[in-house]
Amino acid sequence: MEERTYKTMRGTGALNIVLGVVAIVTGVSAGVLLIISGSKLLAGKSKILF
Repeated sequence: MEERTYKTMRGTGALNIVLGVVAIVTGVSAGVLLIISGSKLLAGKSKILF
Protein backbone atom coordinates (compact mmCIF):
# COMPACT_ATOMS: atom_id res chain seq x y z
CA MET A 1 0.00 0.00 0.00
CA GLU A 2 2.76 2.46 0.93
CA GLU A 3 4.77 1.62 -2.18
CA ARG A 4 1.80 2.50 -4.36
CA THR A 5 1.47 5.85 -2.58
CA TYR A 6 5.15 6.65 -3.14
CA LYS A 7 4.88 5.79 -6.84
CA THR A 8 1.89 8.11 -7.18
CA MET A 9 3.74 10.89 -5.37
CA ARG A 10 6.82 10.42 -7.57
CA GLY A 11 4.70 10.63 -10.73
CA THR A 12 2.98 13.74 -9.46
CA GLY A 13 6.28 15.37 -8.59
CA ALA A 14 7.70 14.62 -12.02
CA LEU A 15 4.60 16.05 -13.69
CA ASN A 16 4.86 19.22 -11.60
CA ILE A 17 8.49 19.69 -12.62
CA VAL A 18 7.66 19.20 -16.30
CA LEU A 19 4.75 21.65 -16.13
CA GLY A 20 6.94 24.17 -14.33
CA VAL A 21 9.60 23.99 -17.02
CA VAL A 22 6.98 24.34 -19.76
CA ALA A 23 5.51 27.39 -17.99
CA ILE A 24 8.94 29.02 -17.67
CA VAL A 25 9.78 28.40 -21.33
CA THR A 26 6.39 29.74 -22.44
CA GLY A 27 6.78 32.85 -20.29
CA VAL A 28 10.30 33.58 -21.52
CA SER A 29 9.36 33.12 -25.17
CA ALA A 30 6.28 35.34 -24.77
CA GLY A 31 8.42 38.00 -23.10
CA VAL A 32 10.97 37.92 -25.89
CA LEU A 33 8.25 38.24 -28.52
CA LEU A 34 6.72 41.20 -26.66
CA ILE A 35 10.10 42.94 -26.43
CA ILE A 36 10.73 42.41 -30.14
CA SER A 37 7.32 43.74 -31.15
CA GLY A 38 7.72 46.73 -28.82
CA SER A 39 11.11 47.58 -30.27
CA LYS A 40 9.64 47.44 -33.78
CA LEU A 41 6.91 49.85 -32.68
CA LEU A 42 9.48 52.22 -31.19
CA ALA A 43 11.66 52.01 -34.29
CA GLY A 44 8.71 52.90 -36.55
CA LYS A 45 7.35 55.60 -34.26
CA SER A 46 8.32 58.42 -36.63
CA LYS A 47 6.39 56.83 -39.51
CA ILE A 48 3.05 56.77 -37.65
CA LEU A 49 0.79 59.74 -38.38
CA PHE A 50 -2.40 60.66 -36.52
